[in-house]
Amino acid sequence: MGSPDKAAITGWAEAGEWKQYSFAELEDMANGVARALVGAGLSAQSRIGILALNSAEYMAVVLGAMRAGLIAVPINVKFSAETITGILEECEIGYVFCDQTHLDRVHTNCRCVVLDGSGSDGFTAFLDRGHFEVVTPDEDGIALLLYTSGTTGRPKAAMLTHEGQRWVVNTRLADFPGTDNERFIVAAPLYHMNALALLFLTLGAGATCVLLPRFETGVYADGITRWKCTWVTAVPPMIAMLLRDEQALAGTDFDSVKFVRLGSAVVTPQLREQIRQICPEATVINAYGTTESGPVTFMPLTAEDGPVETLGYEHPEVAVRLVDASGAQTDQGVLEIRSPAAMRGYYRRPHIPHPFTQDGYYRTGDIFRRDAEGRYYFVGRHDDMFVCGGENIYPAEVEMVLERHSEIQQACVVPVEDEIKGYKPVAFVAVREGSVILEKDVQDFVLSAVPVYQYPRRIFFVSNMPLAGTNKVDREQLKEKAAKELKKT
Repeated sequence: MGSPDKAAITGWAEAGEWKQYSFAELEDMANGVARALVGAGLSAQSRIGILALNSAEYMAVVLGAMRAGLIAVPINVKFSAETITGILEECEIGYVFCDQTHLDRVHTNCRCVVLDGSGSDGFTAFLDRGHFEVVTPDEDGIALLLYTSGTTGRPKAAMLTHEGQRWVVNTRLADFPGTDNERFIVAAPLYHMNALALLFLTLGAGATCVLLPRFETGVYADGITRWKCTWVTAVPPMIAMLLRDEQALAGTDFDSVKFVRLGSAVVTPQLREQIRQICPEATVINAYGTTESGPVTFMPLTAEDGPVETLGYEHPEVAVRLVDASGAQTDQGVLEIRSPAAMRGYYRRPHIPHPFTQDGYYRTGDIFRRDAEGRYYFVGRHDDMFVCGGENIYPAEVEMVLERHSEIQQACVVPVEDEIKGYKPVAFVAVREGSVILEKDVQDFVLSAVPVYQYPRRIFFVSNMPLAGTNKVDREQLKEKAAKELKKT
């Protein structure tokens, strides 16, 4: 951690105010959480839930639980009340830390501690302030249960260890020395690995994090400018929304930004160029990770002359390989990862097929290719792939082509059922301000660059893409919307 008086977290309150928390204040809150939970009789590896938007208090709960040898269970606030109840019951959670907005989503007999409450059930009243002797966890002691988004079924929790989280922090500090002088901004939810791992990094480095409750373009832009952030981390849909909001960008100054780290989707040449225009001093990094295997997979290229779409080279501390359907290694196939940060399995899911190979590689389900120089490129999610007339279509490949068009800010390709082809692609696109592009213009542009079977049969124009709980584009919602639109014709 940083010096006691240095700002650890700069938070944004819903009332429209910025508030800074020093490292000493954050440690005091974390110790207060740990003392209160242990004093309440919770034993080692007991689970505590967190159901709230991002805040310094949220992070203090995570740290306090980990210090006490308990397991923190961050819960997606966009889950249904039924799903939340299932998680609380499955994990046998007795304490839930929530904010007032989500208090009514807790339908079990858990004790609720209200992070932004001021009464007897509030966070301040709950704390037992004082020194706390940190519990030394077992080698495989579980620190976190992170639930997947559950878009393809019942959510399942990855069991992540203390040792794995320490390894991630130490490895990132070695990859980017001098991080203690940086100022990060985080708006992605802390129930998602990207944001949580970044908070661990900033705190471990003694750096400062500007932490927003949620992503809002105006507050995000103000946070970067006001606090002169040097690291911007996001998923491409968030940046695309920011670039489209001229009001939010008015009067901002992003010259302090040195790195823009993007993950969970492909960075296109057009997006990188747009980022350069508002962050002229920044290097754009394309990153990749999974909840199950951790956020460190590749060594990103920081040279501006590198291929924009590449994730970089295999990280020296991580083993990766690409395999085909027969299990043979190849230059394009499913990515498998062996990492010290890998989960210990899914919590209480013995019926789920084991996601690791016999030699310890996690099967990601993501399709990658490797070029002759050993650089890796994301092709598409195996789960997103669909067959059109016998041809495999990976939406990410078509989306990259669409986003090369000068008037298209963002694109998402989804399948719709077709009596002859089985499925056919359609696309949703968000265009730049002032664009007058037509559906046929977009289709002609795509046809000039892809095989006929890949071109979207319909183009739907939207002002913004709907986002799922992890701030990625909500493909399921767009599939439903496409089906409804086609029924009208």
